[in-house]
Formats: sequence, C-alpha cells, structure tokens
Amino acid sequence: MSADWQSELEQQREQKEQYFASHPRSPIPNHADFAGLDYYPIDPDYRFELELHEHDDKEQITVETTADGSQQYVRDGEFRFEVDGEDVTLQAYQPVGGEDRLWVPFRDETNDEETYGAGRYIDLEPEHDRMDEGTWILDLNEAYNPTCAYNEAYECPLIPMENWLDIPVRAGEKAYPGEPVGHSHH
Repeated sequence: MSADWQSELEQQREQKEQYFASHPRSPIPNHADFAGLDYYPIDPDYRFELELHEHDDKEQITVETTADGSQQYVRDGEFRFEVDGEDVTLQAYQPVGGEDRLWVPFRDETNDEETYGAGRYIDLEPEHDRMDEGTWILDLNEAYNPTCAYNEAYECPLIPMENWLDIPVRAGEKAYPGEPVGHSHH
C-alpha cells in the first residue's frame, strides 16, 4: 500500500473545494458566499482494508430522504472493523438501478458538534476501492457531507439507523463552516 493515497486525498479535497467555489453546477449557487470546506487531518488509522461480509439474503430497503421522498437500496454486505478499540459494523448498500458502487453512510458521535448533523457518506467504486484479493479499502478519511449540508434544496437520503455509530469518527469532512443555502433565497 503506497503512501500516495494521502496526497491523492489532499488533491481530491482541493478539487472539490475549487468545484464548489467556481463551478456552475456547484451546490452553492452564489459563490461569493462559499465559506470553504473544513476537514479533519488525514489519519492512516481511519483507513481499513476489509472483507465485505456479503449477506445471504440481500434485502431491499427503502431509505427516506430529506425531502420526504425515498430511495431504494439493496443491503449488500457489511464491513466489520475496529475504531479506537471499539468494534464497529457498517452496512454497505447498493443503489437499486444498477450503479455498480457501494454506499456506506454513517452517523457518529461527532454529528451536530463537529460534523454535519445528519451524518456523512462514503462511496466505494469497485475499480478504485476494491483490491485484487476481493477486499475493499474503506477509508473514513473520505467521509463527505451530503449536498444538503450546503443547500437545503437538495434531496439527500437519510442514514439508516443500523449505521448509527455510538463512537466519534474524527476523520473526513467536518461541518460546512458557512450557512447552507436555504429555500428562502430562491
């Protein structure tokens, strides 16, 4: 495992910040109000190479969204690992509709205080995050905020309760330092 992943992650963070600050499709329409993005320092202790324990019965679940809608996911498997000596299990979901990726959302004890209140997401892409042996890289440093953290007009899936952790995860993106764009500004 090369140490390049850290510089890659730093580049991703810079690119995202530039995208938010200047791209026409940024979730923050008035770029003058963009407060920048805030992150925990990258910490190798939050990066795991794990087997995905696939469920025999891949149940389809309905995930509520912030806009009173819902989205369908399949509960594909679970990752089991330790954070600061605590056993953690996170479910990995696959969007119904064929996108070949895993969605690993979670809430933790930093929500509301240090990170976005509704929790954070990690996306795993097979070609990028799956190793040859079939294990996955689950890097909590890659946890990011749903677009609703920046703009209330977006519809974001809420995190299923089975992925609510009772430990703090001080990795990844912190709460957006600015105010989210609200409906009142439209």
